[in-house]
Amino acid sequence: MTRGPATPLPPPRERRHLRESAALTQPQLATRVGVAPATVRAWESGRTTPRGRKREAYAKLLKTLAEEEAARAPEPEPTLAPEPEPEPQPQPQPQPVAAPGPAAPGPAALTPAQAFDALYAFGAPALVRQTFLLTGRREQARESVERAFQAAWEHWPEVARDRDPVGWVRATAYEYALSPWQRFRPRHRHPEPPPADPGDRTLLNTLLRLPARHRRTLVLYDGVGLDLPETAAETEASTPAAANRLLHAREAVAARLPALADPQVLHRRLAELASNERLRAAEPPTVRRGGERRARLRTRAAIAFTVALIGTTALTVRTAPTHYEPPVSPGQAVRGVPHRVAPGALSDAELELRQKLRDQVQDGPERLLPRLE
Repeated sequence: MTRGPATPLPPPRERRHLRESAALTQPQLATRVGVAPATVRAWESGRTTPRGRKREAYAKLLKTLAEEEAARAPEPEPTLAPEPEPEPQPQPQPQPVAAPGPAAPGPAALTPAQAFDALYAFGAPALVRQTFLLTGRREQARESVERAFQAAWEHWPEVARDRDPVGWVRATAYEYALSPWQRFRPRHRHPEPPPADPGDRTLLNTLLRLPARHRRTLVLYDGVGLDLPETAAETEASTPAAANRLLHAREAVAARLPALADPQVLHRRLAELASNERLRAAEPPTVRRGGERRARLRTRAAIAFTVALIGTTALTVRTAPTHYEPPVSPGQAVRGVPHRVAPGALSDAELELRQKLRDQVQDGPERLLPRLE
């Protein structure tokens, strides 16, 4: 069963404006949608995007708030033409005072490409190391971060206005790295060499044995250093659910490595494990050009698919029958018919029968009338 197209949502800044114009707080809006307040905070910041039934409920509520705001908008009052004011008397202009020296030029504004390159240079190395803790694969971690930054370049106006652009890219990279479709790739069938240090190898194997949600929560909280509400918002879970996942992940790690029962020690070991690996990220221009090339290929593929669909539809309409034609039944052999006999002379009985038929009246027998004898 195929799902219909997703319901369009307004930009994050407009979502927040609609909520504030309706005098609703984030907890009140979260109660009406049925999610946690931290999830609404992530939706309004653009860090995450609602899905499924939550997206439908959120889009319906925003549409209702927009209609209410449009209904509350006052009608413009007619403005009266201002009365002409008396012309002011010319005043003597003061002489400009010479500046003591040349004014210092202000800082030049960055272009979108320069701002993207600065964000990539700042966040890409750390994100590659964090993603390696989630997947245990160096090439997959690098590719996930590059795909996330390519998505950020495609949505750059939205990412540039976000209060945490690195968090936006981090959430996208984690989603791509933990996608279940990664296991079907040929690269996933060949294991990568483990870390050289035995302690790092044991810790990485312990992390990879955790469920994906628990592993992501542990890396965000104890590895990246986010607080519990931000971790819950980025994983699209409630704060109690994120706390429960964190406790289970810590218990699983401490059961195999008792020395990491202390959260401070665990945080330090995760940082050491990510730093010991030689993980490199591509150059920012290469990532931007790769994203633009991928966007062009998707556009061309969509155009080709649309043209093929239109051509197939036109061919079907042209060759389809215009009226119903009943199918022809298959032929069957007829049985029980007597054989044809060659004509010949009639027998005496046949001659007598023929004469009897000729002698009778053609219109039928005569009418019987009663007679007196």
